[in-house]
Amino acid sequence: MENQRPYILAETNWKTVKKTDYKIAILPWGATEAHNYHLPYATDNIQCDFVAAASAKNAWENGGKVIVLPTVPLGLNTGQLDVKLCLNMNLSTQIAVLKDIVDVLSRQNIKKLVIMNGHGGNHFKQIIREMSFFYPDVFVCALNWFQAVDWNLYFDEPGDHAGEMETSAIMHIAPELVRPLSEAGDGKANPFKIKALKEGWVTTQRKWTKVTKDTGVGNPYKSSAEKGEKYLAACAENIGEFLVDLANTELEDLYEKE
Repeated sequence: MENQRPYILAETNWKTVKKTDYKIAILPWGATEAHNYHLPYATDNIQCDFVAAASAKNAWENGGKVIVLPTVPLGLNTGQLDVKLCLNMNLSTQIAVLKDIVDVLSRQNIKKLVIMNGHGGNHFKQIIREMSFFYPDVFVCALNWFQAVDWNLYFDEPGDHAGEMETSAIMHIAPELVRPLSEAGDGKANPFKIKALKEGWVTTQRKWTKVTKDTGVGNPYKSSAEKGEKYLAACAENIGEFLVDLANTELEDLYEKE
């Protein structure tokens, strides 16, 4: 019993849940996709699970009554449909899934939902706008856990996908799932030819197999578990502080007054 974490829904029980006044539900949302030759397909989910739990623990220990919901393991992967067993959940499906979850929270008087995103292809801004239309009583926000701190403070070449950052993170969380770096591709990426797309002020979806030959974007060779541990701890600390702030702030008092 002592190993049960009361802030993880999958591990707790009705006896605990029915007497706890949760202020925030946390929904980790990842993806199932190839991560170079050396990382598992579940990389985004593994990272989301870990950071959500660590952040919730920090919040719980500082009085923030939060509950982590099960991770949604499928993300928006329409740019990788030709990569074998990259699984895709279309935006319309994501909206439907989130709407059902917010509906439950609304009925059960949990009025704050934090979507913890762990996949670069997921973007929740417009979905949040739609949720506020159907469920104005529930505050919904989203964060990319991997942007909670500055990558460059912890890594030489963080990378975009399966690079030094993600490799270091999985080396710390689940080292048994990491293949030797000698087997990894170099993560070299082909940029767009068009200047505006290259500069980033025009956006489009990347065709993944045109960008990279090994599915990675970023050099993984300087990765280490030690780097991952420090980075993940810093992310969890910052996110935990945010969760406490949000838990302690009434929805009617979100804005500063002159």
